Amino acid sequence: MDDIRQPVRDAFEQYEKAFGQIMQSDNPLLNEVLDYIRAKSGKQLRPVVVLLSAAVSRGVTDKTILSAVALELLHNASLVHDDVVDSSPTRRGAKSVHAKWSNKVAVLVGDYMLAKVIGITAEVRNTPILNIVAKLGRDLSSGEIMQLHANSSMWIDEKQYFRIIDQKTAQLFAACAEAGAESCAATMRQTTALREYGRELGICFQLKDDIFDYSDAEEIGKPTMSDIRDGKATLPLIVSLLRAPKAEAEHIKQLAEDLANGLVEASDAEQEIKSFVLRYEGVRYATARMNEHKKSAIEALSVFRDSQTKKALLSLLEYAVNRSY
Repeated sequence: MDDIRQPVRDAFEQYEKAFGQIMQSDNPLLNEVLDYIRAKSGKQLRPVVVLLSAAVSRGVTDKTILSAVALELLHNASLVHDDVVDSSPTRRGAKSVHAKWSNKVAVLVGDYMLAKVIGITAEVRNTPILNIVAKLGRDLSSGEIMQLHANSSMWIDEKQYFRIIDQKTAQLFAACAEAGAESCAATMRQTTALREYGRELGICFQLKDDIFDYSDAEEIGKPTMSDIRDGKATLPLIVSLLRAPKAEAEHIKQLAEDLANGLVEASDAEQEIKSFVLRYEGVRYATARMNEHKKSAIEALSVFRDSQTKKALLSLLEYAVNRSY
């Protein structure tokens, strides 16, 4: 990630300073929670996409920095709220905000961050960027509702799966790339290309995460099969169920439902489901689809001349599909 950030190193430092200032409050409890969220903010992929997208077109501006801050705030606010909705006890290896404090605190802090997003977006004074941020807020909420509805029966088809990851993940990266382009007055051709690149990049990230669920936990350094335990069927399992004989598929579906409801021994059930998915090449299929989207992302960047910034965008794509976690 340090190499990927290199072309926008100075701009990223400006972003970090601005984000740190926004994540401060005079309210002691609020400040404590905001500091906690900021400390668990991960690799900062989304602001990097904003900055690189501006840099590859016409260059980073003050509006680019503000856009990166607004979108990262919106993303983090959505995660705080999602953890409440999903009753998730952890986030990035630590207690989630609602688990560490309470549901009320988590909801109110998320609301506070969303209010900050509105203020920053107004400061940008750019209608297209305002529309991008507003649309992303709608898409993230719609995607979460779509997934909740799908999880009422657990079983979705491939088309539904891609609709969910498009709204929950792909549109986030698409918005970051598009906002970066808009922040420096890129051409319509450049803006369209970057939005497409961001969308395809987001799909690659989500597919890779779903593939990890069927990997060796020791190799990737985190628990696997978490989606199944949460009652979520992802592409590797969806495809494997279609390929297997009906009786075997029904057995695995029942086993997955029992696992999600805590009715069976987790380790045995997880191993059986994982073996099933590998036997019917669900992971191989998901990997092939991921590589198709990677190819589309590369094609989207063909409108830009070769440069260190373009190379960084391509490296970010390689990171998305080849990371060990």
